[in-house]
Amino acid sequence: MSLLTNVMDHSLDDGYAEAAARKKAAGEGGLPKTLSAKLGLAAGLVLAALVVTVGAAQARVAAPVVAKEREELIDRIDRETEAADKLEGSVDKLRDDVSARQREALKHSGGGEQAELVGILSGAVEVRGPGVRLVVNDAKEATTGGDGNPRETSGFSDTGRVRDRDMQRVVNGLWESGAEAVSINGQRLTALSAIRAAGDAILVDNKPLVPPYTVLAVGDGERLSKRFQNSADGLYLHALQESYGIRTGISTEDDLRLPAAPSVIVRTAQPRTEKGTS
Repeated sequence: MSLLTNVMDHSLDDGYAEAAARKKAAGEGGLPKTLSAKLGLAAGLVLAALVVTVGAAQARVAAPVVAKEREELIDRIDRETEAADKLEGSVDKLRDDVSARQREALKHSGGGEQAELVGILSGAVEVRGPGVRLVVNDAKEATTGGDGNPRETSGFSDTGRVRDRDMQRVVNGLWESGAEAVSINGQRLTALSAIRAAGDAILVDNKPLVPPYTVLAVGDGERLSKRFQNSADGLYLHALQESYGIRTGISTEDDLRLPAAPSVIVRTAQPRTEKGTS
């Protein structure tokens, strides 16, 4: 209490108080004494007031111009966004048209069962049949970071979130266990599909997915389920559940429907031949 009382009674440091007393005794400080000094102070005050007034006037004049430019920029952004949405819609329609033509070409190729099998394995046609439903979800206490027992990786730590490498192993394990067709959250996978990460999001063919991740695999349900759970990738998923709380659930289904892949176009590069060379 004595310390608080001393601070309240002596709010000004003693050194500052002594310096102020010396200046007062010497006649220093305060307002200027001479006429020239007073005129200089007045001129400085007038100049400062003039600068502030001019600045305020300029800001007031420029305000409507700035507001107009802002509105024009907003309108331009809206127009460009609308144009981009229309182009995206056109791309989706063209992609659907190409996929439909691919499926028709497979049906009328004359290959019979072989053509149908190629369509299923390539993802060009939709698939329906028995199989396995596997749901993978983040742990309940999952966060985007932290120091709690992270898995060592090259780019980030993990505290119970499902990562792209986890889904890669799950999908590869299902293929290896005998799956004939696989999809994640309604996104059909093919030999051209890529499972990647963008920050904490998992992308399948550049489309972000939201947990829980529902993986559908068409095949012999009971056999496929047992083979996957006993495989290295199935044991890896079980280890994630035991060690990090990642939630999983697998069940056999009698009737699964998998959509066709949006595009199965294969692009290849050819070496360029220079003219005039032998």
